[in-house]
Amino acid sequence: MKKEIPHIPLAERVRPEELKDFRGQEALLGKGKPIRLMIENDTLSSFILWGPPGTGKTTIAKIIARQTKSEFHQINAVSSGVKDIREIIALSEENKFLGKRTILFIDEIHRFNKSQQDALLSAVESGLIVLIGATTENPSFEVIPALRSRVRIFVLNELSKDDLVNILNFAIERDEFLSALKIGEVDTDFLIYVSGGDARSMLNILEAAVMQQINRERIEITKEVIENVIQRKNILYDKAGEEHYNIISAFIKSLRGSDPDAALYWMARMLEGGEDPLFIARRMIIFAAEDIGNASPNALLLAETVFSAVSKIGMPESRILLAQGVTYLASAPKSNSSYMGIEQALSEVRNSPLYPVPLHLRNAPTKLMKELGYGKEYQYPHDFENHFIEKDYLPGELKGRQFYKPTENGQEKTIKERLKALWKNKKKY
Repeated sequence: MKKEIPHIPLAERVRPEELKDFRGQEALLGKGKPIRLMIENDTLSSFILWGPPGTGKTTIAKIIARQTKSEFHQINAVSSGVKDIREIIALSEENKFLGKRTILFIDEIHRFNKSQQDALLSAVESGLIVLIGATTENPSFEVIPALRSRVRIFVLNELSKDDLVNILNFAIERDEFLSALKIGEVDTDFLIYVSGGDARSMLNILEAAVMQQINRERIEITKEVIENVIQRKNILYDKAGEEHYNIISAFIKSLRGSDPDAALYWMARMLEGGEDPLFIARRMIIFAAEDIGNASPNALLLAETVFSAVSKIGMPESRILLAQGVTYLASAPKSNSSYMGIEQALSEVRNSPLYPVPLHLRNAPTKLMKELGYGKEYQYPHDFENHFIEKDYLPGELKGRQFYKPTENGQEKTIKERLKALWKNKKKY
């Protein structure tokens, strides 16, 4: 296999150029699915691809541009700014005059600040450009609402083992440099494992392993060869691969199980693997409300404070702030009553008729509304002893329904006792 060593990385050399060669993301690219329909019907609109690294975001954007014969511009949010955006928008105006469509692909769009994202709004809304953004971070947190409202969000799934094996086969068949290699000569399971589900990483590791044996008559990509390429036995943690989801799951379950030692261990695994500390802090805020709630209301305040402090301090010092938050959350009394309450209330709304608001609860800003009985018989709780009067606030059809069921844990026990004393005649709580 003594061939001239290529200078372009394998992942780029074998990047699919047509939809028929793409592997994975069937929910978006399969027959009758949204992105495939966009391409086949030539009805492009702006969207953001959200998913783990190496799952095909850039490739999808390039395939769309190629198959719809659109002019393609690619920038990275890390190294580009408003000036670059304006230059591309100016080119798109010329293209529109010539009857040509312009696609602007922005990799890592979550790294654009508000003013940079604002610069896109007018061109996206008018259709002057078709924006395709790529992000590994939740757009709800990282993309401004004004931009989100102008685009669709498509979620890319982590590639399955079958997807990755198909990509591997495609690369070996397509690439001349790997032509002497057979899939059976590759420790596929281990290669997929160390790549963390990232197709680009998998192909780069494969190519590096082949390069190590470039002068041998027979090339075999064994576990030992792969380990030699990656050098250290990974802290196998891909920020968006399977191990990411496994470890964050173990972290949350350790917090829920009131085990601060285990929670610290799993957090250390994430930090050492390069996880964004703000991701961990965000999950702590959610946990504080979902799993602690009113059993210890200060948990939510502390979690929010940790998030704010981490955003200002950065690593490595943020590990100390996170550790304080984690040990508090793990040690705090637990209650999921608030979480279960809203879930049950949402279920009621989704699965039952939408009953009218009782007249005494309605606002009555006009004379006609008052004549119709809006607000009539409403009694102001502050006018009564203990600032409370036992009245019905649910629609009559739901009279007596209880969604919030406080526990006996922590401060929630006090809340339960107070509510029980207030609503004694209705026998709630």
